[in-house]
Amino acid sequence: MSETYIQELFAERIGGNQYGKSTAIYKFEKIKRAKKAAIEAKPELDLIDMGVGEPDAMAYPIVIDALTEAANAPENRGYADNGGDGFKAAAAEYMKQVFNVAGINPETEVLHSIGSKTALTMLPGCFINPGDYVLMTVPGYPVLGTHAKFYGGHVHNLELKEANDFLPELDAIPEAILKKAKILVINYPNNPTGASATLEFFEKAVAFAKANDLIIIQDAAYASLVFNENPLSIFQVPGAKDVAVELHSLSKSYNMTGWRIGFVVGNPLIVKAYGDMKDNSDSGQFLAIQEAATVALKNPEITEAIATKYSRRMDLLIGALNGNGFSAQKPDGSFFLYVKSPTSATLDGVTTSFETGEDFSQWLITNELISTVPWDDCGQYVRFSVTFSAKDEAAETMITEEISKRLSKYNFSF
Repeated sequence: MSETYIQELFAERIGGNQYGKSTAIYKFEKIKRAKKAAIEAKPELDLIDMGVGEPDAMAYPIVIDALTEAANAPENRGYADNGGDGFKAAAAEYMKQVFNVAGINPETEVLHSIGSKTALTMLPGCFINPGDYVLMTVPGYPVLGTHAKFYGGHVHNLELKEANDFLPELDAIPEAILKKAKILVINYPNNPTGASATLEFFEKAVAFAKANDLIIIQDAAYASLVFNENPLSIFQVPGAKDVAVELHSLSKSYNMTGWRIGFVVGNPLIVKAYGDMKDNSDSGQFLAIQEAATVALKNPEITEAIATKYSRRMDLLIGALNGNGFSAQKPDGSFFLYVKSPTSATLDGVTTSFETGEDFSQWLITNELISTVPWDDCGQYVRFSVTFSAKDEAAETMITEEISKRLSKYNFSF
């Protein structure tokens, strides 16, 4: 197709007149292509997909039944807008029951989101002018930063390193950038590292935000999926509501990824601004989904059961990896296992070297049909996810034993 005047009309934020001409391949597209090629090359070997970042199971029957009933209610057929008072009340009660955070006002301090991703796209529009900075952890989920750049803002990356328990070093932010920063974005339990924050870190972050005129956006998508401790909310810190909002999602904690429902909770002025942006961006999530989500939030034992499953799978996967020379450590929550990738693999005297985590990830797909996601932002790592498809505990054991078997033929160096 010949080039038309349309090519000259694209906004600079998506590439301007060079839009669509880049030959760079996004890493997830590389993974997709490698999986397809490996399946075709070795049809006798089943692909073990440890890279998928969403639950392998459906929402619980009680939630699906609630959706069916609510979808048949004529009063739910219209626009939701920013409505859904029952859902907002359930979210406030959920914060109290699960996180021991009392005093959330459902009228002014809670608003639903069509998934956390959508909220992350809207919040920069409330605060970022050209030249402003957002402070974001890396590796991490880049959506808010992408949209900040759309508004002419800039992103300053805070590296997450193992030596600092994958927590950002706030005191290392250059003064010149800090003066121009408006938003600090954190995400704990973290994607992709699986690391959890501590109450002490949240206390420091809140004090830091107040001292430097920042707001905090804590992406809490995995906050209730914890293994060994009580779930942590930034609002357990006195005064956090002065500067922060938290983004909660039912996608991972209730197996409701495709339902696209969550909520923003916290500082009422930030929540109001988000609501105004939302009014000009969407017409709200289907009220029947909000009603089903209300039922889910009233049954937090569902999340506890899901977390128990992921904890069990973590133990199995870590056993398989560490039995073959890796040094995987169980996180406190989420379903991600972030592991240093080897620098080489030797089989029958032949050594293959890996310069990056992506090199190892691609090799692992091609040679053993085990799919992971590489992260090379702050070191040579790959991320496994224990959301792999397995119908029961026996299947979980079989899959992790197969991983161990496929790896055992190699001698890995780290």
